[in-house]
Formats: sequence, structure tokens, C-alpha cells
Amino acid sequence: MTTSDWITDIALILVVFRQLREGRLDLKSFLIPLGIVTFVAHTYLDSIPTGGNDLVLVGTLMAAGAALGVAGGVYTRIRSAGGHLLIKAGAVSAILWVVGMGARMGFQLWVDHGGGDDVARFSVTHHITSDQAWVAAFVLMALTEVVTRLATIFIRSRMAPRAQPAPVTGREAPVADTLV
Repeated sequence: MTTSDWITDIALILVVFRQLREGRLDLKSFLIPLGIVTFVAHTYLDSIPTGGNDLVLVGTLMAAGAALGVAGGVYTRIRSAGGHLLIKAGAVSAILWVVGMGARMGFQLWVDHGGGDDVARFSVTHHITSDQAWVAAFVLMALTEVVTRLATIFIRSRMAPRAQPAPVTGREAPVADTLV
């Protein structure tokens, strides 16, 4: 793994840790993770191989990413306060995010440090035609996890009841004077 691989993987993992503290749900909440996965897809996704069972591998990992993303979005708390929506990733959401992102990083480390032959044998046995099929599958898994998590949060935010802030009238409330 290169330094940029490490930085990218760690950045993706840190995205959810940013949400462990409750904060305002705003455009940044969506754009930062989407920007990171767009960069990753642009950097690593040259093509999507379609030979052999490559699409089965890609589809399987994308389905896993979708499941992790939807579950992560469901286990993210969204509440209204002061006229704003607040978001906080719960423990389950954080664990699911780290499992998904960490699995990809772990797979890459394993391949780089002795697991390459096992992956090659698996690929031959299951008719996966190239290394690019694995790259595409894992990149699309990450992309799917991020997009489905954000879509789930977006949909839930639209359904969340919104508390209205106290009206500001510009007048102070009358004070009762009492004479004793």
C-alpha cells in the first residue's frame, strides 16, 4: 500500500468519527464523504472488468457495501433542536463503517503481505479474470456504502419532525410590577 492508499483509507474511516460528536446536518455532512469516494473512484477505478465472474464479484461486494451503508444510516441518530437537524453516529453505525472500510484495508494488507497467492487461486477457481476486478469490486463497495449511508440519512432527515425555534418578536415579555 502506498502512502496515498493509507491516507485515503484512514480519511474514509475518520469521516464517521467526525460524526461521533453531535453536529449540525448540513451540506458538508454529505459533500465531504462524497468528495473522498469520488477521489478514490477517479484514482483507482480504471474500468470494470466483465469477463468470467467479475461482475458477480463486483455485485457481491456492492451488495455488502449497500447493506453496511443502509444499516449505518439507520443507526445514525437524527434529531431536531433549535430549528436545525443534528446528526450523531451511534456506536453501531461507527462499527459498521469501520468494518466496511477496515475490511478493504485489511484485504489490501493481506494481499501485499502473503495473501496474493491465495487470492490468485481463488480467482482462478471462481473465474475472476484480473486484479482489476478486485480493485473495481472494493472501490465500488466503498462508493456504494457511502452513497447508501448518505441516502439513508438524507431520507431519514426529510422524515424527521422539525422543532421550530422560539419566535423572536423584538419585544420583551411584560414584567409584572407588584407593590407591597
